Amino acid sequence: MSFSRRIVYLLLMGFYMPITYAALTIEITEGVESAVPIAVVPFASETASVNIAAIVNADLERSGYFKMMAEQSMPARPSKAAEVNFKEWQALGQSYMVIGQVIDAGGQYNVQFQLLDTYKSAQLLGYRMVSSSADLRRTAHHISDLIFEKLTGKKGVFSGRIAYITTTDLGNKQQSHRLQVADADGFNPQTIASSVEPLMSPSWSPDGKKVAYVSFERKSAAIYVQTLATGERVRVAEFPGINGAPAWSPDGTRLALTLSKDGSPDIYVLNLSTRALMKLTKSFAIDTEPSWSPDGSSIVFTSDRGGKPQIYMVPSQGGQEKRLTFSGNYNARASFSPDGRSLVMVHGNGNDYRIAVMDMATRSLNVLTGGRADESPSFAPNGAMILYASKKGRTGFLSAVSLDGKMQQKLVFNSGEVREPSWAP
Repeated sequence: MSFSRRIVYLLLMGFYMPITYAALTIEITEGVESAVPIAVVPFASETASVNIAAIVNADLERSGYFKMMAEQSMPARPSKAAEVNFKEWQALGQSYMVIGQVIDAGGQYNVQFQLLDTYKSAQLLGYRMVSSSADLRRTAHHISDLIFEKLTGKKGVFSGRIAYITTTDLGNKQQSHRLQVADADGFNPQTIASSVEPLMSPSWSPDGKKVAYVSFERKSAAIYVQTLATGERVRVAEFPGINGAPAWSPDGTRLALTLSKDGSPDIYVLNLSTRALMKLTKSFAIDTEPSWSPDGSSIVFTSDRGGKPQIYMVPSQGGQEKRLTFSGNYNARASFSPDGRSLVMVHGNGNDYRIAVMDMATRSLNVLTGGRADESPSFAPNGAMILYASKKGRTGFLSAVSLDGKMQQKLVFNSGEVREPSWAP
């Protein structure tokens, strides 16, 4: 399929690969060689409905940075530092351990935990938190974030959320499309919007309170902004032709869009308060897939104006467009790392499409993945991982790779067709 036909199709149908899963689990396919041994001991609890230690253990394990100790191999089940025999944990090669308690306080739970350095016989972290029963899972993810950041120096993403599109067959050639938001581990999914017409391209506002997306519910493409807490939504763009690929500015006041209302697809910026449109690109080629730099000064986009799709950058207030990529005959779907130092993209040579990262200072390109049909990369909020869609044979799935390419994960959904995951900030 030519790039022009492919990009119009992807704009209309969402630049996605079908994923036949729904409840998310994550398998480590290649972990960090220097994974740190750690034991998360079951928390002392009498009535808690959620196994906090099990959630923390699962979070840390799928990060790939830790080698978790099996519960059956633990010599004891301490819940306080005074109960720990550090020498026996040292003898088992455990560098760190997590212990804690969940105490029922009459409708609320007092959750406390300690992160211990077994070789120094010392506490590294200690927290007490109050949680409702409904928030115990969120509390567990928060604990995981605290531990992860303390031991790696990187912010955790376990308490974050993801948005994604699901599709189910209704029969008679009809489908139900849903925009859903769930915890980062796939639990607690909530339907934000649903339609028998396609939904696509979910994009989080910088404060995580709103989602912009494309809907065909009125038989043509329109872009909506929806507030998650209230369900209120506003249709912000419904011009003739393509209305696609919404991307929030870092300050949350504008959306970069792909519109074809004047002919060929171009990049526009929409002021959400005034609804004023500013046209950034004016090309007879296909300009699409805008993404903002973290400081809001620039927008990168894909264009085939040079004959083949490559990445370009333009000032967000308008100005001279500059080509960024020259290596490979296909570079598309670019977005910045949270610190702005790297640019992730789909990099193609021949019929191979892989995930690559460009160093913005040197313009050097590092190919991270080895698949032949890797697509739709996006950075996790901590900048340490990149999510992307992949395919093996006719089976599509989601994967993640670390910024240095050393750690690989496969994200598996248990049922339903799922596509276009987007991490909340």
